Amino acid sequence: MKLFSINRLTIAAFAVLFATILYSCKKEASLSDSTPLTEEEAATYSDESAQAEASFDDVEDLGMTAAEEEGVVSTSGRSAEEGRNRVFLFAELRLRIGHCAEITVTPNDSTYPKTITIDFGDGCICADGKFRKGAVIIHLTAPIRRPGAVATITLRNFYLNRAHIEGTKTISNLSENGNIKFTVQVVGGRVTLPNGRGYAYQSLKYVKQIAGGSTAICRDDVFTVEGRSETEFNNGLRIVLNTESPLVKKVVCPWISNGLLKIKINSRVLFLNYGAPNNGDCDNKALLTWNDGNNQRLITLP
Repeated sequence: MKLFSINRLTIAAFAVLFATILYSCKKEASLSDSTPLTEEEAATYSDESAQAEASFDDVEDLGMTAAEEEGVVSTSGRSAEEGRNRVFLFAELRLRIGHCAEITVTPNDSTYPKTITIDFGDGCICADGKFRKGAVIIHLTAPIRRPGAVATITLRNFYLNRAHIEGTKTISNLSENGNIKFTVQVVGGRVTLPNGRGYAYQSLKYVKQIAGGSTAICRDDVFTVEGRSETEFNNGLRIVLNTESPLVKKVVCPWISNGLLKIKINSRVLFLNYGAPNNGDCDNKALLTWNDGNNQRLITLP
């Protein structure tokens, strides 16, 4: 089986980063599913809900990269001495986070189950420019590319760009008959911002390969991502995100290149089009629309 890097598939699966939060300095009033919202309020809450998606996708990206790289070493038949000398290991992960985190593997051999800990300590600016603090802990039942393998990712006092991230992410390999498939679930998720605003988060996603499976290289691989997530703000407001059409992720492109995400917030419905504005080309833009497409906002993806 070819090396499959799920972090390249799902990091941007629902990730939208829109840094301007119009109401972040206001005290949150109590809201419900029936509270009327203006179009601008709905758009702003949609932006904030997408922050949760981006935060948990970042955690998944780190965890899956570490799991895949460790799995290759554990199953490649390296000598015990090479296994102990893991300088060659986590090269791709280091490209993203640099050398400010300590990475440990227990047990440090080819047996399973095992635990990988990525510890950022008191915090540092990583190679990708993001601030991370605390630890990401990955428990593996088997090499993650093996059908039936499960990776459970937990967090210890973890912060991403100074937002406190909590929760458990479970990734299950459901591949069969050569078809690569995963489920990715977040339970007990929570994001708390420095200003006290925050939200609970849960999601379930499905990832499958649609092209490139017959070759030994990864750069021609194409995957689809579908699923649902729910964000509940401290004020009681809930936002539900569903894939209206499958999100298309090409390994050669850092971002989702196509697909439509439906955002439901009370009576308001918004859509995030990953194919716009450049007809599915590889770029870091997506178009948020509402009011039957009469209002729109161009989003820059992280």
